[in-house]
Amino acid sequence: MANTTDVVSAIRELTNSKQLSRAELLDLLKDGLHAALVKRYGPNVRAEIGIDELKGTIKIVVLRTVVESVEDLGTQVSLEEARFEDPDFQVGDVLEEEVPFEQFGRTAVQAAKQRIIQRVREGERTRIREEFSGKVGDLLPGEVQQIERGKIVVMLNKFREAEAIIPYREQNHREHFHQGDTIRAVLKRIEETPKGPRLILSRGDPMFVKALFKLEVPEIQQQIVEIRATAREAGSRTKIAVSSRDDAIDPVGACVGLKGSRVQAVVNELGGERIDIVPWSPDPERFAKLALAPARVARVFSDPDTKTIQAIVDEDQLSLAIGRNGQNVRLASELTGWKIDLYSSREWLERGGEGPLFAPLPTAEEEQVAKVALNEMKGLSPELVAVLEQAGKKTLQDILDLERDEVDKIESMTPELADKLMAFLNEMTEEGGEEAGSETPA
Repeated sequence: MANTTDVVSAIRELTNSKQLSRAELLDLLKDGLHAALVKRYGPNVRAEIGIDELKGTIKIVVLRTVVESVEDLGTQVSLEEARFEDPDFQVGDVLEEEVPFEQFGRTAVQAAKQRIIQRVREGERTRIREEFSGKVGDLLPGEVQQIERGKIVVMLNKFREAEAIIPYREQNHREHFHQGDTIRAVLKRIEETPKGPRLILSRGDPMFVKALFKLEVPEIQQQIVEIRATAREAGSRTKIAVSSRDDAIDPVGACVGLKGSRVQAVVNELGGERIDIVPWSPDPERFAKLALAPARVARVFSDPDTKTIQAIVDEDQLSLAIGRNGQNVRLASELTGWKIDLYSSREWLERGGEGPLFAPLPTAEEEQVAKVALNEMKGLSPELVAVLEQAGKKTLQDILDLERDEVDKIESMTPELADKLMAFLNEMTEEGGEEAGSETPA
C-alpha cells in the first residue's frame, strides 16, 4: 500500500475544476490505473483497486491463478512460484499480489493520467450535448473571453467548460465588444468538431430578436402570442409578424408593451435597431399589405403559381414602401415568403388600371389601351379634343395624370371645357380611387 497524498489532492482539484462528483472521478482513476496494469501485465490482467480518500492511500492487488504450466504471465502463476509465498497453494487457487503504486513507473502512471483526462473530456462532451441540445434558440449569457480572427470567444456563465463562439458572420457589425465585456447571444446550433461539441452563438440572426422578445413578453413565454415570421438586416431593421391564440389579447400590443416598454428593451439590446411589429395573416395578400408597413398599400394582387405579390401604392407612399435602398420591400418579401413587386398608382393606371399587373403586359394590343387617340374616345367633344391636340396631347395616356391647375393653363381652354375634361378623367380613374381610399393603414 502506498501513500499517495499528491494523487488524492489532484482528485479534489479535478472534482472542483471539472464539475465532476468524487465518485465519478474515483471510478475514472480506477479505470486509469487498470489501463496502467494492462500495459505492465497484458490485456487479460485481473486486479482489485482500492482507494481510501480519507487516508490518502491506494491499494492495488493483482490476481493470478495458480497453474501447472504458465501460458499467460499476466493472469497465471506457476505452482512452484506460488508456494514460495505459501506452501499450501494448490492448482486453481488465486494468488493475490499487492503491487506498490511506485512500481508502475513513469510510463504506467502517465497512461493512467491520460486515461483519466480522456474520460473526463468524454464526460464533459456528453454533458455539453445533453445540456444544450434542447436549448437551440435560447439566450445564453456569458463573458467575452477573447476576440481572435474576427470571432468572439465566449465563456458561458453556467457552463464554463463549453466551447462557445460567435463567428464573424453571426455578429451585428455595428456592435463592438472587448475582452471582459458581458454579452448575451442566442444558441443557433451545436457543431461537432474533433475536439468535441462547439456552441455556435449569434447576435445577428433573427433568432436573437425572437429570443429577446420571448424574454420580455410573458405572453410569448406562455405561448399565447406567437412570433410567426421574422426578417432582419442586423444593425438596421427587423420585421416580425405575430399572432395570438386568444382573441382578447392583441399580439402587437403585447409585444410593444405599456408605453412601448417591452419593445424598447429589445431595441436597447440591439443598439437602436428599428423594429416593425405587424399582425400575421394566413392570407398572403393581406399579409403583404401588413408587412409593407409603415407604408399604406392601396391594392394587391397575388399569383400563387409564382408566389409573387404585386402591390399598388399611392405616389406619396412609394418611397416609404420601398424603403432606404429597397430595405422595406426586401424585408417584407422575406417576412411573407413571397416576392413583392411594387407599383405606383400612376404606373398601374398607365398599364390599364384594371386587374392584376402580372404579365399579360406588354402585348401590342394592350399597350394601345392607354395610348388610344383622343378623337376615338367617347365622352370628349370635338372642340375639347381640338384644344388638347393643339397643346400636343393626342392620346389618353397624355391626359390621365393632368391636374385641374394644369388643365386651366392649356391655351384656348375655357372653364366649361376644363370642367368637362376633369369630369371625364374622374370617371376614368374613379374605380382606382375608390379602391385606394378603402384601405386602412397597415
